[in-house]
Amino acid sequence: MSVQACPECAADVTFAAAPEPNSLFECGECRGELEVLSVDPLIIAVAPEVEEDWGE
Repeated sequence: MSVQACPECAADVTFAAAPEPNSLFECGECRGELEVLSVDPLIIAVAPEVEEDWGE
């Protein structure tokens, strides 16, 4: 089990199983969307906002 602090609210984010790199998940405390940047070492960050490309 891995524990990391949420970058938005500093609440503990717990993973029962090893997360997949680049996976998205929601903080159980603040409901912020987070992304797993690395699994060894475990690094999580706020997920980037989805932007419109308007067909470009």
